[in-house]
Amino acid sequence: MEDEVDFIIDSTKEGMHKAIEHLKKQLLNIRAGKANPAMLGSVLVEYYGAKTPLNQVANVSTPDARTISVQPFEKKLIPEIEKGIMQANLGFNPMNNGESVIINVPPLTEERRTQLVKQAKAEAEDAKIGVRNDRKSANNDLKKLDISEDLLKSAEADVQTLTDEHIEKIDQILVAKEKEIMTI
Repeated sequence: MEDEVDFIIDSTKEGMHKAIEHLKKQLLNIRAGKANPAMLGSVLVEYYGAKTPLNQVANVSTPDARTISVQPFEKKLIPEIEKGIMQANLGFNPMNNGESVIINVPPLTEERRTQLVKQAKAEAEDAKIGVRNDRKSANNDLKKLDISEDLLKSAEADVQTLTDEHIEKIDQILVAKEKEIMTI
């Protein structure tokens, strides 16, 4: 029986960890004013008839804090890369110099920063909901087991501790992202 309890707690911990990892990926897409190759993470490029992630057809780098450079592996991809960036609707205006695609990252306005903070908070709340759902699922699974009341209470306390730790971690990630967004 204790093996089943341990399994439920371990799988719950794994689920909560995945919620945090997902949050981190989502927050990478929220630009904070500084150029970052991850900003183009959602860009897909038409490559031999298939939609392909940008980082598989080009090197993406940041020569400075306001510029993203996209160096395609094949020069004929430059128009497709520009098209993919425009279709991703990231608010960027790509330019090409015949060799690569250059994106100037404009500084954020105060209004846009506020919108981005709201977006980050929404992502954090989604992660918290995921963690709470994992807790609820674990507690339901624990109640289905034929275990003593003491063991059940102890296991539920362990699940609650995991939940509290992961919610706190989400809050820390959000505070760091807010600070990054609001820093000019």
